[in-house]
Amino acid sequence: MKKESLSHLFRNFALNECKNSSILYGHLALNISEDKELLEIALHARSGQPVPNLFLGAVHYLLLKGKNHELRKYYPGIVDYPQKAEYSFPYFRDFCLSFREEIISILQEKLVQTNEIGRCAYLYPCFCLIYSRVKKPLSDILIHADIKGKRKPFLLPESPPVSMRLGIDLKVNNLSDEEDYLWLRSLIWPEHKKRVELFEKAARLLPSYSLRLIKGDGVLLLPQLVKQIPKDRAICIFHTHVANQIREKDKLELMKQIQSLGKTKEVFHLYNNMWDGDLHLDSFIDGEKYHRILARTDGHGRWFEWYSQNKGNRDPE
Repeated sequence: MKKESLSHLFRNFALNECKNSSILYGHLALNISEDKELLEIALHARSGQPVPNLFLGAVHYLLLKGKNHELRKYYPGIVDYPQKAEYSFPYFRDFCLSFREEIISILQEKLVQTNEIGRCAYLYPCFCLIYSRVKKPLSDILIHADIKGKRKPFLLPESPPVSMRLGIDLKVNNLSDEEDYLWLRSLIWPEHKKRVELFEKAARLLPSYSLRLIKGDGVLLLPQLVKQIPKDRAICIFHTHVANQIREKDKLELMKQIQSLGKTKEVFHLYNNMWDGDLHLDSFIDGEKYHRILARTDGHGRWFEWYSQNKGNRDPE
């Protein structure tokens, strides 16, 4: 990637993604977009990664690890009363140049794996569309999101039934490992106190649940993993805010695989960020494909707007 393209990425991140979400990251990203030395450091990020998130996460990670620098004073969550974000960039720049090699090492090794628990707020009504009944206890974690617009999703009073769960990722993080825990914590933006609290609650509860997490490429592993699922069970494949890191040819291969599965099995594919930001549901029932655009969502799970039940069109008023 050239510096010009990278500069555009940081500027777009500042003006669009950070708007009404993070004053600190918006200010820093806008200044990074015009700083040749910092862009040079950012160029070391792994291919396919969202560079602004990775770069800012790397700095946050080092600060959370205890690096002693004036920059700490500008980060909510690190200090109780942070200094104004508008004065932070000179200290941020000095920090990046002072710890250049450590930041580069993180950029080359780490992946952006923002585990945003709040996204479950809009995943839940999606699963309610797919399944019909269940007997499971309520969770100890309350997940809240605002619903925008006039339409409200149908919600089951209890969680939909799941006979088995498989999670696939290129890097499986172990929250009992201090480094993995800190990296996931670092990917949460400094001002987002509620996200941190939700993450910490979920991390504490995790040991009481049995999870099967598999390291690998989900597109490559999907065919063999599907064989482990009993034939009389519906298959739900879902991923949110990750497809922007998937190569175009791999997206097409994934869709091809799911289309093939849908000829003989009941399959549901729930996703966003494949072709646009909307939340889509592809359903394969009795060999027929049905497509719904379900919602517009916030990447951090703060809100969602529930809308269309029909392909490409919103519900009538």
